[in-house]
Amino acid sequence: MESKVVITVLLALIAVLLIVGARLKALRLIGYAAIRLIVGALALFVINAIGGHFNIHIPINLVTSIVCGFLGLPGAAALIVIDRYIL
Repeated sequence: MESKVVITVLLALIAVLLIVGARLKALRLIGYAAIRLIVGALALFVINAIGGHFNIHIPINLVTSIVCGFLGLPGAAALIVIDRYIL
């Protein structure tokens, strides 16, 4: 085989791998965000179930789920403090 053909095939293969790899990375990021969002909503559900005895109710919506999912326990604590003292 000629060297031009080999180099062209290798460059095309590299380009395909770069394009596919970039899309997989974006899908992985979207999946990670979706999992965090679901975990945040479930955590808020548990907080509302337990907090019902202490008169704590945090609405479960996109913003509160994102805060609780991405920030974790400090985010949930911040939402409880906001609910109790600010609202």
